[in-house]
Amino acid sequence: MEESVIEQPAPTPAQGEEEHPSLALANSAMTLPGGHALDLLGTPAQTNHWLTQRGLAPVDAGMREMCAAQLRSLREQIRSLFAARAEGVPALPAAVTAINDAMTRVPTAPLLRWDDKTGPYRTAPHPTTAIVDLALATLAADAADLLTSPDAERLTACGSPPCNRFLLRHGRRHWCSTRCGDRARAARAYARRSKGA
Repeated sequence: MEESVIEQPAPTPAQGEEEHPSLALANSAMTLPGGHALDLLGTPAQTNHWLTQRGLAPVDAGMREMCAAQLRSLREQIRSLFAARAEGVPALPAAVTAINDAMTRVPTAPLLRWDDKTGPYRTAPHPTTAIVDLALATLAADAADLLTSPDAERLTACGSPPCNRFLLRHGRRHWCSTRCGDRARAARAYARRSKGA
C-alpha cells in the first residue's frame, strides 16, 4: 500500500528560499502560532514530494524512512549553522562536519565501470540511496555557498515568535512572511496600548 502525501497548507516561501534550497530545507520544519508544528519532511512520502518540488528527486524515487531521517538530520545541522551565523556565535564542529560529509558522499564525476562484453564505460548510480546522497550533497553545498557568500550578512531568524524560520533580510524586514510581520506589529501595538493604560 503506497503512502500518500497529506496536503498541508504550504507556507509562503521566506525571502531567499527560491535562490537557496538549503534555506528552504532549514524552513521545512516550523513552529506556527498557537504552538502548532509543521514538518514538510515528516514522512517518506512528504520528503519525496519536497525533493521533487525542488528538482532533487524523481516523483517515483520511493523514499524510505531512513532516507527521510537523513534529510531531517541534515536540516537540523544546517539550522544550527544558520543560527550560529545569524547570531554571530561559533558553529558547532559537528554541524560543520555533517555538511562536509554530505558534500563528499557523492562522486563529482561519473564512475568508471567495466562490462565484460562491451568494455569500459562511465556512469553514475541511480538507486534511491544515490538520489538521496545527491540531494544531501546539493543541499549541503548550497548551505556552504550561502554561509560563505555576501548574502550571509543578510541571513537572520524571523523576528516574530514563535516562528523559527530563517530568511535573507531585505532592507529592514526581519520577518519571513507578511503574516509574521503583521503578528509582530500587532504585538508591538498591543504592548504600547497596555503600557499606556
